[in-house]
Amino acid sequence: MAEAFSKKVSDRICKHMNDDHGDAVVLYATAYGKVENVASATMDAIDAEGMDLTAQVDGQPQPVRIAFEKPLADAKEAHDVLVTMLKSAKAGV
Repeated sequence: MAEAFSKKVSDRICKHMNDDHGDAVVLYATAYGKVENVASATMDAIDAEGMDLTAQVDGQPQPVRIAFEKPLADAKEAHDVLVTMLKSAKAGV
């Protein structure tokens, strides 16, 4: 399982999320990280257990760790879980 979330895989997922889905990263920080007044956020790392974000709150960086409900097997499962989490957050679940 360690290879499933190598630094290279983590970096690729984070780059994609930060470049193409910044609004989703903000929503993760707000909905799952319980951080209020998030102006922006970046995904710094992802692993089988969760993701590390940095949220900008009142002009200050705030680290946010969001644990997954269960360990993930690989990048494909990470994609599926991130999409599900986003849909749930948008629905207010």
